[in-house]
Amino acid sequence: MRNFKQISSLVCIYFFIILFVYAAVSKLFDFENFQVQIAQSPLLSAFATPIAYSVVIGELLIALMLCFTKSRTLGLYLFLGFMTAFTVYIYLILNYSPFVPCSCGGVLEKMGWTEHLWFNIGVCIMTILGILGMGNDFGNRE
Repeated sequence: MRNFKQISSLVCIYFFIILFVYAAVSKLFDFENFQVQIAQSPLLSAFATPIAYSVVIGELLIALMLCFTKSRTLGLYLFLGFMTAFTVYIYLILNYSPFVPCSCGGVLEKMGWTEHLWFNIGVCIMTILGILGMGNDFGNRE
């Protein structure tokens, strides 16, 4: 029987997988619009096409890595890296950009930029606490 620590670890992992698969699929269903939104970003416009492809492919690969025990720890670090990058981007847009582009698609589209920032910060904290506090249970248990 699994203890609470192991169960909560798996719940977090599954949440991360669902979050990235959902985000990637939402972008893929309206990929042209996603590229246009990136192109409208004052920080990313020069690299819109490679960034659009990289984000979607990266989200799917990281979600896949989180599915397997052997790649889970690396997947968690990459997940944290992506979420940190997304969080920094939102912070920069909110605080230093003269123009705030359209928000993400899907469920997160209903959030404003500030709410999205806090959501991302919460997910980053959850990931860090999981990596530090749960050690191998978080990264390597099935």
